[in-house]
Amino acid sequence: MQNKAPKTRHINNPKLETVKPGYKGNKLINNQFANGDELYTPDFSNVLRWKLSANPQKAEKKSDTFTPRVVTGNSFLTSDEDMVVWLGHATFFIRIQGITFLTDPILYDLPLMKRRVGLPCAPDELQNIDFVLLSHAHRDHLDTDSLQTVCRNNPAVKVLAPLCAGPLIRSASKHLPYQEAGWYQRYDITPDHLEIYFTPASHWHRRGLFDMNKVLWGGFIIKTKEQTLYFAGDTGFNGHFEEIEETFGPMDVCIMPVGAYKPSFLMQRSHLNPHEAVRAYNILRGGTFIPMHYGTFDLSDEPASEPVRLLEQIAATGLMSGLKIPAIGEPLLLRNLS
Repeated sequence: MQNKAPKTRHINNPKLETVKPGYKGNKLINNQFANGDELYTPDFSNVLRWKLSANPQKAEKKSDTFTPRVVTGNSFLTSDEDMVVWLGHATFFIRIQGITFLTDPILYDLPLMKRRVGLPCAPDELQNIDFVLLSHAHRDHLDTDSLQTVCRNNPAVKVLAPLCAGPLIRSASKHLPYQEAGWYQRYDITPDHLEIYFTPASHWHRRGLFDMNKVLWGGFIIKTKEQTLYFAGDTGFNGHFEEIEETFGPMDVCIMPVGAYKPSFLMQRSHLNPHEAVRAYNILRGGTFIPMHYGTFDLSDEPASEPVRLLEQIAATGLMSGLKIPAIGEPLLLRNLS
């Protein structure tokens, strides 16, 4: 008996503009989002192999007490300056041309994982936020408690999200306005002097037993006449970086994930290591490189300080320029970044 051919189709948000010529939309294979053209589902045997294997860096990791430095205070929230402020993991406060964003807000401990480092201010102080950008729906990027806090303190906030994330957003707040986009789609927002696009990433989705790859994943580009800022979300290394550069041109600011990459047999297809992140940054013709996705939660086997140590070593060789490693809560002024 022959196996049935997989059912494939392409979808996007028909209300939004697709800016990549000829792009048909995100591919679904048997109703699961594909990673480009191929379906990717993490192999449970690799997870089991990880849990049953010894970490060759176990002793080094145990003795590594590194945590990111925290600059306490909330003055960045009331400043008039355009800036990028890391709040830990993949959460950033961004103000650009007076419009404010929070990316992937994670403001508390996760259900099975505690934060290793705190926020610069109380979660309830995060006010006057215009947009929340959700890159994907893994629990360390979309946390309903954090989203509820942001909504409670920002009644006019809007969420920009991937395709099919709506039900999860509604579970946090029934009346929260949101837009879903596919890759290479431009969100319909005001003011129109800002352009916001959803971009590809090499990743996957799962929150429960029966929702494998039911919600899309990706990154964001925030573009003005003066600057282009790229927030990569969670991603492995793949050909999408070349496609992003071909479609949007060089990136003035690249916010890149650099942690949760060991063991590579489990993590490589969905997370960047520091060397891969720098390679992607160079493909994107990046200006400033800001690392994220390290130091806040213990997600993987590498020692806590290894990502930033490797980045500093790479920068010292001349393979990258523009490296900025901010403390949590430390404003990086956009007028100083390029």
